[in-house]
Amino acid sequence: MILTVTPNPALDVTYTVPSFRPHSSNRVTGVAAQAGGKGVNVARVLTALGRPARCVLPLGGPTGEAVRAELAAAGLDHAAVPIAGDTRRTVAVIDPADATMLNEAGPELGPAEWDALVAETRRHLPQATVLVLSGSLPPGAPADGYAQLVTLGRTFDIPVVLDADGPALLAALPARPTVIKPNAAELTTATGLPDPHDAARTLLRRGAEAVLASLGPDGLLAVDTHGAWRCAPPAPVTGNPTGAGDSTVAALAAGLSGNAGWPAILPDAVALSAATVLHPRAGRFDDAAYRRLRHTLTADRMGAVSPFAW
Repeated sequence: MILTVTPNPALDVTYTVPSFRPHSSNRVTGVAAQAGGKGVNVARVLTALGRPARCVLPLGGPTGEAVRAELAAAGLDHAAVPIAGDTRRTVAVIDPADATMLNEAGPELGPAEWDALVAETRRHLPQATVLVLSGSLPPGAPADGYAQLVTLGRTFDIPVVLDADGPALLAALPARPTVIKPNAAELTTATGLPDPHDAARTLLRRGAEAVLASLGPDGLLAVDTHGAWRCAPPAPVTGNPTGAGDSTVAALAAGLSGNAGWPAILPDAVALSAATVLHPRAGRFDDAAYRRLRHTLTADRMGAVSPFAW
């Protein structure tokens, strides 16, 4: 079982419009709502792939109840930690060209609520093969919140995947996450370096054991102390990019659960991510496109990484 932790979940509301025009009225042609947050999306994709997954998340208020009800209706295994605040909502406005996101900050978690989330995570770790930590930390969470959870996961001797950015990511690096998954912009923000290879190596020196970087239409770059690998889709994919990174994490977690290496993980992750862009809702993917792409992709090794000066 792959365990995902989403410290700041949401009810994801998706509006579909023919053509989004900012500062103007837009006609909505479709509305959908589902439980969201990055770790929830990861668990949803894994479940669709037939991989056992369980999500741990704090939920509160009427919106939290709506999230809980949708998780149950979707058949997603979950463990909810009650909190006093109302769970946040996110809004995605989707048109044929792209997506526009509106993300609330989320409710504040008090110290006792954060401790309860950590304790609930600990309770499920004995059954887990991989721990996935995804998304933003909510207001009130400790600055080293992800470091605490990474350390907890490593005490159970399982891989820990961290998909976070900014201060939450940097504070977690000394705890040595197994793999971190920034995108190109997050790499630059974290390191000040424009080149993704240089930035990834910097984050390795700061504590990550491996970096899997999303480079948009250029695919994925994986860097660890043994080398670097690249894999990209054969052509740009247009649609809704919301959740594509979460599908990458799902493929990564599934691969780590089976002790796969980068040559197997990267093509699966690129195919699943591209198939997610082709679906209008996060946490879901075009199954036919996924299977078609998976058999056409290979990962290319880019050479060894220079020795580190620790």
